[in-house]
Amino acid sequence: MQSKFRLLIVRLGAMGDILHALPAVTALRKAHPGWIIDWVVEPRWHSLLGAPGSTVRDTASPHPRQPLVDHIHLAATKDWRRNLLASHTRDLIAALRHSLRDAQYDVVLDLQGAIRSAMIGRMTGCHRFIGEAKPRERAARVFFTERVITHGAHVIEQDVELAEAIAGDQLKPEPPMLPVDLTSEAWADALLAPFAGRPAVLINPGAGWGAKRWPVDRYAEVAKSLIARGCTILVNAGPGEQHLADVIVKRTAGAAIPLVVNIDQLIAITRRISLAIAGDTGPLHLACALCRPVLGIYGPTDPSRNGPFGTRFKVLRSPESRRDHTRYQTPEAGLLTIQPPQVLQAAEELLYSESTP
Repeated sequence: MQSKFRLLIVRLGAMGDILHALPAVTALRKAHPGWIIDWVVEPRWHSLLGAPGSTVRDTASPHPRQPLVDHIHLAATKDWRRNLLASHTRDLIAALRHSLRDAQYDVVLDLQGAIRSAMIGRMTGCHRFIGEAKPRERAARVFFTERVITHGAHVIEQDVELAEAIAGDQLKPEPPMLPVDLTSEAWADALLAPFAGRPAVLINPGAGWGAKRWPVDRYAEVAKSLIARGCTILVNAGPGEQHLADVIVKRTAGAAIPLVVNIDQLIAITRRISLAIAGDTGPLHLACALCRPVLGIYGPTDPSRNGPFGTRFKVLRSPESRRDHTRYQTPEAGLLTIQPPQVLQAAEELLYSESTP
């Protein structure tokens, strides 16, 4: 391959899915440091690729603000769909198409497998467009010029197989190269300074939909027990989840620290934790990406496909749980069989046993 070989990654969202794609792209970056690797992403997830204000990587001296990709293209597809006929939307789409075509990519790799990601990939005019043979949305495959049959169980392994189709050699997942925002790093240091010497445990009680959400009162019980054991508890509240954090703060008599943070701050604080406890959510996968120990509480999603990867972890999942991505509002029945003492025991093993796989 030429030193200026140009590759475009299309993975628009969401948080966990982008984090699952990063080990494959990091493997490509390490195997082929001379390549130009760009990425198309929804604006809200920009900070997973570059710190605030960054859009272009310094290839002469890669900066930790944007360590992985050379250029970040923003595609607000969710906003566009709500205002598809508006002139402003048409202007934004035309500008993206123009910038993608000007880049003259040698290969486009769709790691999303959706109609909207495939349509963006086709905007490039690139003659080599690679995607999965059985993408998430079946109709997306008609856009691909090359369809890769994947065999890996985990989505990270599947993305690596797709990356191998470009690299022409065998790759292995690499710990993701995540951006460093110095302002957020200083904020995280200041937040944890009063608790120096105590293990910091990040609890994320929310989830994408109700069926994946372990009851918040059980998270609160685990938090109380860990506080009694000398841990500092941080409770992440994603958009619309402040009420869940409030329950844990109240049940711990104010000892748990609620976090209402942006992605840059979440990355910074996660770098400093001793353990993350969550369901199948973006913050859990962020902890994995940063090689922090994680405890996953799983129900209707399959941890062999979407579970923790690349770090020390434990997963609790009932044998009664079956894979089901239907977005029910109430917790899945198998998930409800998991009790706080089980979670507490697994948490202690991760916190105090270095040999835990």
